[in-house]
Amino acid sequence: MNLLDLLIAPAHAAAPAAGAAPSLLSTLAFPIILIAIMYFLMIRPQMKRTKEHRAMLDKLSVGDEVITNGGIAGVVRGIGESFITVEIAERVEIRVQKGAVGNVLPKGTLKSA
Repeated sequence: MNLLDLLIAPAHAAAPAAGAAPSLLSTLAFPIILIAIMYFLMIRPQMKRTKEHRAMLDKLSVGDEVITNGGIAGVVRGIGESFITVEIAERVEIRVQKGAVGNVLPKGTLKSA
């Protein structure tokens, strides 16, 4: 018995039999587990965030205070199919895409700033 036998059992170090092929289940187990982990850690949370953002955009109404993804804060003055009009200062309005709205602020937030 040599030192290597203590680290690796001789039965595990032996080459597999010539006619033995790995089963289909053991071959596909790792990719299936990897896909499941990716789904629960990456895909599912992103789908949830997208659903919440879409619901926020559907609830958007005139008078809501919003912040765009670009950091512009203002009050919604008009809502179209894919664009909204945001008043960023008195009599200064810009049109942005609905998807560019990052957050809806609580009422009165812009007045206090």
